[in-house]
Amino acid sequence: MFLWGTATASYQIEGAVTEDGRGPSVWDTFSHTPGKVRDGHTGDVACDHYHRYLEDVALMAGLGVNAYRFSIAWPRVMPTGAGPVNQAGLDFYDRLVDALCERGIAPVPTLFHWDLPQALEDEGGWLNRDTSRRFADYAAVVAERLTDRVHMWITLNEPFVHMVEGYGLGIHAPGRALMFDALPVAHHQLLGHGLATQALRAAGAEQVLITNNCTPVWPASGSPEDLAAAETYDILHNRLFNDPVLTGAYPDLSAFGVEIPVRPGDLETIAQPLDGLGINYYNPTRIGGPAGDGLPFRFEEISGVPTTAFGWPVVPDGLRELLDSLKARYGDALPPVYITENGCSYDGLDDQERIAYLDGHITAMRQADVDLRGYFVWSLLDNFEWAEGYHQRFGLVHVDFETQQRTPKASYHWLRKFLEATDTLEVQSTDT
Repeated sequence: MFLWGTATASYQIEGAVTEDGRGPSVWDTFSHTPGKVRDGHTGDVACDHYHRYLEDVALMAGLGVNAYRFSIAWPRVMPTGAGPVNQAGLDFYDRLVDALCERGIAPVPTLFHWDLPQALEDEGGWLNRDTSRRFADYAAVVAERLTDRVHMWITLNEPFVHMVEGYGLGIHAPGRALMFDALPVAHHQLLGHGLATQALRAAGAEQVLITNNCTPVWPASGSPEDLAAAETYDILHNRLFNDPVLTGAYPDLSAFGVEIPVRPGDLETIAQPLDGLGINYYNPTRIGGPAGDGLPFRFEEISGVPTTAFGWPVVPDGLRELLDSLKARYGDALPPVYITENGCSYDGLDDQERIAYLDGHITAMRQADVDLRGYFVWSLLDNFEWAEGYHQRFGLVHVDFETQQRTPKASYHWLRKFLEATDTLEVQSTDT
């Protein structure tokens, strides 16, 4: 059955950051550091989902989705990232999974969506190889509790974004600005994925995925400089995290001048067989020749298309292009694909722009020649949008952050009617 769902992330919606034994995460530390998040916003309360999850599950049931992608907060389950397990934290996810199952909604948990326990960051975070092993231990704990009802698991969410914005540029937690010296973070996240995959399978997990953020890379022109720069960026953004998982080898990373700390057996661990590949798509990226500031590429504006409230270009056909490029690159090595995030930021309850965005991207998705198994809208709720705080609204449901009142937007009602009209919730593809 095709999965039509919606998605959230723990730090962005849960709140209750000091309740029931939860430990601090890097995002707690980062958001409480002056100047790091717009207007000093934090995820301390967010959408108060920790207390209001039954209301949110009811919203999903009313929407008509058959799957829900959420993330589990590592510091809620293991407050220091290792050692004692916080049973109260596990109990919350146990209740959430039960509530979803009672409504016929498949729970699809992601084990890591950027909220690393601060205690592990204090020991080096994802620059420390030992974090990979700690991640596998945590995966085993969660799977032992939930795998009887959870059939699909996602290990990591967007390791590229976490590496670049958290460790390379410092605009996300943990706030390190290492530039290309952050590349070991890629390997340790991928190693953690491989070890966690083994732990999940040992606990009886039926399906295991990783979710990568991918983008079609468009050269700014046909000049040799722009073509070479686009290829370099494609390696960094797309191939660095897909190649090792799907082919068991890294692409040529010589342009970045940093050696990946691969040990014997690592690539075999990373390339564990997967049951699917999660793809998050938002927009293409236009790349020109060297920027002159040490970067081997420069970012250029994509003009002539609408933009979201975040300023991101709206290019629905980029999703088809991306999916077809993955099929062309990996062939039979490409597992079934799930669109695990696709969405946009717009203000207002009568969000006609979001309706047009979703309609366009679903249409484009259906035109791709891949084995497509699911589509998850980002996001169910307006939420804490990382360094933007509460200024970007991606939700199908409006949240008043003062009162926590939830109000479905026009896009929520549009999607509900769309799903009602989509026979048995199957995807209708032009190539079948």
